[in-house]
Order: sequence, then structure tokens, then C-alpha cells
Amino acid sequence: MSQEIRNLEPKVLWNKFADLNAVPRPSKKEERVIEFMKNFGNSLGLETFEDEIRNVIIRKPATLGMENRKTVVLQGHLDMVHQKNNDTNFDFDTQGIDMYVDGDWVRAKGTTLGADNGLGVAAIMAILESKDIPHPAIDALFTIDEETGMTGALNLKGGVLKGEILLNLDTEEDDEIDIGCAGGIDVTATRSYNMEETPENSVGYTITVKGLNGGHSGMDIHKGLGNANKIMNRLLFDGFENFGVQISEISGGSLRNAIPRESVAKVIVAGMYDEAFVFDMQEIINDIKTEFKTTEPNLSVEIIKGDLPKEVMDLGVQEGLLRAIYAAHNGVYRMSADMADLVETSNNIARVIVKDGAISIQNLTRSSVETSKFDLANALRSAYELFGCEVEFGGSYPGWTPNVNSEILDVLVNIYEKQNGEKPNVVACHAGLECGILGTNYPGMDMISFGPTIHGAHSPDERASIKSSQKFWKFYLEILANIPVK
Repeated sequence: MSQEIRNLEPKVLWNKFADLNAVPRPSKKEERVIEFMKNFGNSLGLETFEDEIRNVIIRKPATLGMENRKTVVLQGHLDMVHQKNNDTNFDFDTQGIDMYVDGDWVRAKGTTLGADNGLGVAAIMAILESKDIPHPAIDALFTIDEETGMTGALNLKGGVLKGEILLNLDTEEDDEIDIGCAGGIDVTATRSYNMEETPENSVGYTITVKGLNGGHSGMDIHKGLGNANKIMNRLLFDGFENFGVQISEISGGSLRNAIPRESVAKVIVAGMYDEAFVFDMQEIINDIKTEFKTTEPNLSVEIIKGDLPKEVMDLGVQEGLLRAIYAAHNGVYRMSADMADLVETSNNIARVIVKDGAISIQNLTRSSVETSKFDLANALRSAYELFGCEVEFGGSYPGWTPNVNSEILDVLVNIYEKQNGEKPNVVACHAGLECGILGTNYPGMDMISFGPTIHGAHSPDERASIKSSQKFWKFYLEILANIPVK
């Protein structure tokens, strides 16, 4: 890791981020970062414990003169999305993130950076360690598994926290103050199928879709970015319709909350169609590249002749699969009628796996309106069930309903305007913040979310603005100094 990261201002923030990023912390594998955080709290002599689900809570008393202020919950999540480029040799289970400075940005070498939500966690750690920053009594809440299931927030019991105000540090534009967010649900379709022996006189090909931007399946879903699973399905559908392409395997996408960047399919085509198939595919590829030339300039599709697989999918099931994925909605489903430019409901066809007689199609459906969330989920279920899939709904979590009369919102808006000479954007976001979930067991808690500017979250292009971190830090300290009295 470059030493220049530790020399960035504010040093206390970037040093804590560097310490945190040295600890492997993929979602659902947070054992090491949990121990790291507990050791950190205990080393400061602060009350430190983990709850039944393994969230870590650290308490710190108010500084002198701040004892009459309301107790504040500072909240962030410990896990990070683990995405890397195909040509990057990196093991998220054993390695810390390799960071570097690129102009105003801090980036990672070929992987996600972990600024989501590592910078928020680092900001909390800095306050816990500080001896000269004024603040009220603090409950620091570090949740687990936010990225792949909201597990920590969903299982935090009422009565554990003492705070009356919650500051969630997981927003990714420094001019925004979030007062609401989308809920989500996993829609997973599975079925088995029969394998057939590959016909004689066939030719094997590997089709690879790559070079897409990817990104956050909530915050970036409105940008018209390419979804590798949908693009691959379009190619396979055309190849099947025109040349009888048969599928042996498909592996597309990775994490349910990341827009798929890559997909690989192994297929066969009758030898008599060999040259015509490649020629026709190239025409379709050129059409797709033209459609995405603005949003996906680096899109690449390769069709390479390879080993002939021994078996392929049953043709009847294959046709149903291709038609179902074609019919399944991906992207924005409905815009909010109440908040300008807010995506209300969307779906990400995140992962498509076809191999050894088993199909799995994994979707993440998001919405700030529960009824709309289930409307889209049921539409997806119908598309998949029509070709014989079993469809499971899982991991459902609620959205966060905006409170425009929030006391802490007034505090943040006033401070932001004084510091920056303009009003902040008070928004609701299409990502899945933990506030809505936490509010189910803490209904009276006044909640707000803000943070430094982070772009490209959930992709290897993730980067954090250095200048914005300085703006965020100044804003954050002033908020803590102006928490309302009890």
C-alpha cells in the first residue's frame, strides 16, 4: 500500500481507512474485521461488545460540556463488496486492499476499494480514538453483512442501542443528505434439466461478454449501463433462432448487488453453419456496440472456437430459458411520482448459472414502495415459472420512509449551508441503506445519512474523492458539535 494514502488530509481519517483496508472483510466472512474492531475498542478502554448476530457496538461517553446532548448512534457496515478484474490476481480472503492515489481519487489496483463503507467506518473510529474532538455520548454500531443480506441490521434487537439520533455514514455524494431509501428482495429461480450428448459434426465456441462498467445495482441502475447477462442472452437467443445454437454452460455476473460486467457461455453449432454463424454474430455484436457506444465504450464480445463439450442442454428447456430471461425485466421499472429523478422500483438480473443439469437465475429487486417491490417480484416470478422454474423470494427488507420534519435534518441543512454557501440536496436514494431496517426496532430514532463522494461502488472502478473527504470531515465534526440537547 502506498504510504501517500496515510499522508492525505485529514490524516486521522485516511490512516483509519488504511488500517481497516489491511484487514480482509468480504461479506459473510467478517470474522477478522470483527476481531479487529473489538480489539480497537478494547485498546481504547471503551465498552466494547458484539451482539448475538456479531454486530460490534462500542460506547464512548460525551466529552466535557457535551453531557446534556442527545446520545448519537454512529453507524456503518464492516463488510465490503469483493469484485476484481479478470486479469487481477487477488484473494479477498487473505489480502488487504492495495490502494494508490490518482489525482483527486484514491483507487485500488484492479479491485473494489472498500470505501463503501470503509470511509464511514474509519470516520467513526477516528471519533472513538480522538481526545480533542467535541461530541455527545456515542453508540458506535458496526453492522455485518450489509452488502449481501442486511443480516446485521435485520437481526439487531431493540434495546441494545441507547441513542436517540442515528447518523448513517453510507451516502456516496457529499452534497446529498439522505432521508429515505429503497427496500429490496432477492428473487431466485432454479430448475434442473436433462443433458444431451453433443451431436456429431458440431463445432464448439466460447462466447465472452466483457469490458462493461458494472456498478451499484441501486445507485447506478438508471444510467442505462449494459447488463452482461441480458447481452449474452440476446446473443444466444439470436444464435438459437437462426442457427440452432445449443448451450453447454453459462456463467454470468457475480454478486446480486452489482450490475453484471462479464458473462461466458460455452455453446455448439452444427458444422454446416460454422462460417455463417460467426458472420451473423458479428453483425449483432456491432449493433449492440452501437446501441451502447455512449454508456459502454469498452464493451467487448469475443467468439472463439474451442473444445467441443461432451453434453449440451435439452433443447426444450434451453428455449424456455432464453425466452424467460428475455422477458424478465432488468433496469428501472418505475420512477417515483413523489420525488423528482428518484428511481422507485428496479431489478438487476445479477447472476445466471447454467451447468451440469442445473439452472440458477439470481435477481435483486429494489423499491421504496413495498407494494411496487412485490409487483415487480411477482412479474419476474411469473416469467421464470412459465418455463418450469421454482422461484424463491428471500432476504426481503423494508425501505426507509422519509421524515421531512426531522430535527437532525434541520441541523445538517443549516450547517451545510453555512459551510458551503448553498443548500444541500435532500434526497431519498435507490440503494438499500440500513436505516429503514434499524427503524423497525427503534421506531422513535431520528435518522439521517450522509458521506463523502464515492464513485463506481461495487466495481473495480470504485474510487473516493480526496477533496470530498476533507469537506465531509469538516461537516461531520460540526454536526457532532451541534447535536441537540436532551
